Formats: sequence, structure tokens, C-alpha cells
Amino acid sequence: MVVRLRLQRFGRTHSPFYRMVAAHSKAPRDGRFLEIVGTYNPIANKHGLKEIRLKTDRLQYWLSVGAQPSDRMAWILGKFGILPPVSSNASS
Repeated sequence: MVVRLRLQRFGRTHSPFYRMVAAHSKAPRDGRFLEIVGTYNPIANKHGLKEIRLKTDRLQYWLSVGAQPSDRMAWILGKFGILPPVSSNASS
């Protein structure tokens, strides 16, 4: 079964918070997962910074065993140098 690295949405309306998880591709977005590999808060704090916490060793493991990142996860991992950067104008 294919494992995906993707975001699980938490938080309130207009105030999202995400867990970065490794999950089976057929599992629901907010359903069962195999492991939490990080968190992402897209709401900027008073200093204008968005908080992202990554467990880089576990991300490297899941990528090494063939886990496929979602589009947004690939973009985030590209920003931190874990994957090659994804071009933002790749609309086909």
C-alpha cells in the first residue's frame, strides 16, 4: 500500500493548524495515520513568522522507503532542503 506524507487539518474555522503525517493513501484526510512527522501553523505570529516543526530524521526515513509527499508537503520540504525545490509555476 502506498504511504503519503500529507497534512491533517485541525483548529477552528478561519484558524487552521496542521499536523504533518505519514498515512496510507486510502485513509481519510483527518483519519488514521502511521506517524506524526511535524506540525505547521500557517497563521503568522506577531513577528510575521509561520511556525513549522519537522522531524527531519523521520521524514528522511519515510522518503527512503518510498513515501510520496502531497503537493503542499513537497513544497514545504523543498523550502527546507529535504527535497529539491518545487517550482511554483508548474501549471499544466
